[in-house]
Amino acid sequence: MDEIIRKVAALGLPGVLLAITIATTGFAGGAALTTALAALGGPVGMIGGIAVLGVAGLVADAVAKVGIENFLVGVYCQRRINESHSNLLAEIRNLPVSQDLKNKLELVVRDGRGC
Repeated sequence: MDEIIRKVAALGLPGVLLAITIATTGFAGGAALTTALAALGGPVGMIGGIAVLGVAGLVADAVAKVGIENFLVGVYCQRRINESHSNLLAEIRNLPVSQDLKNKLELVVRDGRGC
């Protein structure tokens, strides 16, 4: 059941990307879809747009699989090596996540707990 939920959640990101791009085109119908895919694809055009949506789905699936918590812990474990701890702690305080996750990330930055 978790696998099905994860796959359905992964489909949401490409759908949102496409919907936002369609809304910004100023067109309607098939012209909006064509223009949106071409915009997402850049110099590769519509085929590139389809590829971008596919890659976005794969990335969303990977993030859902690992979990946002584990993902953020891994990111801050690496960043604490090269960046100022005070800057990282200030950044964590401004993240739009739960207070429990902020506390866990602060522990990761301060003393490497969880790395």
